[in-house]
Amino acid sequence: MKKFFVLLLLSFMMLGGYAQNPVFTHVFTADPSPHVWPNDDRLWVYTSHDEPGSNNHYGMTGYHAFSTTDMVNWTDHGRILHLENVEWAESHAWAIDAAYYRGKYYLIYCMKEVGIGLFRTGIARSDNPEGPFTDLGYVKGVEFGQDPALFIDNGIPYLFWGHDRKCFAAELNDDLMSIKPETYIDLTSQLTHVFEGPWVHKHKGKYYLTYPGLTPRRWPEKMFYAVADKPLGPYEFKGCFIDDFEGQSGTNHGGVVTYKGKDIMFYHSAWLSGGLSETRCVMADYLHYDKDENIIPIVPSKEGLGNAKCTKTTLQLEAENGFAAGGELYNVIVDTWIKGYSGKGYVTNFDNPYDHVSILAQVAKPAKYRFIVSYASPDGDSNHDVLINSYQYKEFAFPQSKTFREIDFGTVELKAGDNLIRILKKNWKPSTGQLAIDYIKLEQIIED
Repeated sequence: MKKFFVLLLLSFMMLGGYAQNPVFTHVFTADPSPHVWPNDDRLWVYTSHDEPGSNNHYGMTGYHAFSTTDMVNWTDHGRILHLENVEWAESHAWAIDAAYYRGKYYLIYCMKEVGIGLFRTGIARSDNPEGPFTDLGYVKGVEFGQDPALFIDNGIPYLFWGHDRKCFAAELNDDLMSIKPETYIDLTSQLTHVFEGPWVHKHKGKYYLTYPGLTPRRWPEKMFYAVADKPLGPYEFKGCFIDDFEGQSGTNHGGVVTYKGKDIMFYHSAWLSGGLSETRCVMADYLHYDKDENIIPIVPSKEGLGNAKCTKTTLQLEAENGFAAGGELYNVIVDTWIKGYSGKGYVTNFDNPYDHVSILAQVAKPAKYRFIVSYASPDGDSNHDVLINSYQYKEFAFPQSKTFREIDFGTVELKAGDNLIRILKKNWKPSTGQLAIDYIKLEQIIED
């Protein structure tokens, strides 16, 4: 108990000094997968999600996507895939990766298969980097496919995965749905202290495989790495580059990305929760190499990337994503007739009582947010109810607007965990025009 309060105090000190670590302070996240996509100036980070108040990892059920152009102001695009969207899975939405391959965006994740409780490596696809993603099934030939990482080199996809002191790799077939058996390799003996969570990045023609490990089987995990001339090795073990640090969680997991000419290591800790290992948060520090191209050890700091006093995250939740993102479209449709929308379209046809769109917002702790709705109403529209967690926040008639515009509803309070925001047709009176809801935006309020 004493240790908990010491870590809790440490957490408050870190967060109170305008720190850039943790990166996301509004939601519990782990297992970050950072990427830069072709023809996109944004840095993307895909994460798993920890439930507030949890004391285990079994309740992990979904994934989030984040983006930024300056590593200070972030957008949380909300839930992008959930256990309930994956028919073959029953539990354990653990670590993930993402990839851009042949014009599509892919999410590579692990869940336990229904009925047998064996980890599988799942593949989901989207036309947009922010999702939501549609499950395609699991990769054949991967037994106990925990902690997958998909590394694409010169157009060739390689899958890495690992669990309980083991690590494997193989080349995938072009459809990403199965491995090429002749390329399968057990890398365990090459990776000293390996436990799980492999990740591969390329630096100056060499392949760097980073992973969490135990020394030996002593928790918490440290981060190690090895180097090879080819994606599938053989790998030469190099050493530890993130050692024990104050406020770490029992696990660690992460990846490396090059953004605007700088290498960045994303990983996770327990700083946001005050040391609770099952409610983690994403961290980031610059990654540097010495004259021999060895990774210089990282010492986690509250300054992190150090671009500003603190980071700020805005939730931008697309109305049209509906069930795929944890919400619902009830007796309404998705349309694209009114131009200027974001995402894949907007929600419209609020014709009858109780017609509604609901959108899921997930946060770590009770907090205040500025509540903004993007809408269009070419002829003006009759009254609607705006509900937050079944509480009637406001009865509102959306003013006439022939194009999409944002309307500010002021400050709202969200509870820890899941928050459902609903825009509801109020009564039997015929609509005076078509209301179109594009997205809901929740701006994080940072108080001094």
